[in-house]
Parts: sequence; structure tokens; C-alpha cells
Amino acid sequence: MCQEKGLEVDRSVIPKIARGFAGGIGNSGAVCGAVAGGVMAIGLMTGKGESLDESLAELNVAQEFRRRFEAEMTSISCRELTGLDLTKKEGIEKLMTSDVPQRVCFPAVSVAYDIAIDLLKESASPAPDGET
Repeated sequence: MCQEKGLEVDRSVIPKIARGFAGGIGNSGAVCGAVAGGVMAIGLMTGKGESLDESLAELNVAQEFRRRFEAEMTSISCRELTGLDLTKKEGIEKLMTSDVPQRVCFPAVSVAYDIAIDLLKESASPAPDGET
């Protein structure tokens, strides 16, 4: 989608930018990194609104992203999703030796990706006659 928008993104930089999202923003258990990444991708693609109404519409896309992610995954909190306290070494060790990444983290990334793509397609589509 970046290429369609004429945006050049150096793919080698993306993992570096996203590294701090792990464990719910630096292993704090806060917002799931997949959510943070999805919101960043939406922001990159929707750009900066030229008017207040356009800016609010773009923020509504991010809000809808959060709503849909939470509806599908039950939470946007890493701690709630994983059931682990990643602020402690024991929690990180448990994460690394369990099926939590396969059972929770990888699916969360997939869900975030799918929702972001769907919303970007929806926001690019013109509204049917009579709708705004």
C-alpha cells in the first residue's frame, strides 16, 4: 500500500522502529505492540488531514482499528492477552519457553494486519450515495 501512495519506506528500518513495542511497549505489559504498530501504519497511510474534519476522520480510523482489535482479541493490553507480567524476568522467561507467542502474539499481529488493511481499503472507498 505504501507504493500505491507514493511512499518510500526502507523495510530494514521497520523492525528497528517496532522493537520497543515488544511486551506491550518495552515489556511493560501495556498496549499490545501489534496495536501500536497497526495505529502507526494507519497514520502513515492516512496522512495528515488538511482540515479539522479530515483530521478527525483519520483519528476515527485509528479508533475503529482499536475497537475491532479489542472485539476480536478481547483486549489491547499485552498483560491481559498474554497473562504474563513481562516487567519481571520470570515473566519474560515464561514467554520465551511457552506457546504464548504462537498462541497470542503471532495471531495478534495477524489480526492487527488484517484489520488495518480492511480499514485502509474502507477509508479509501467512496461512501455510497447519501452517506458521509
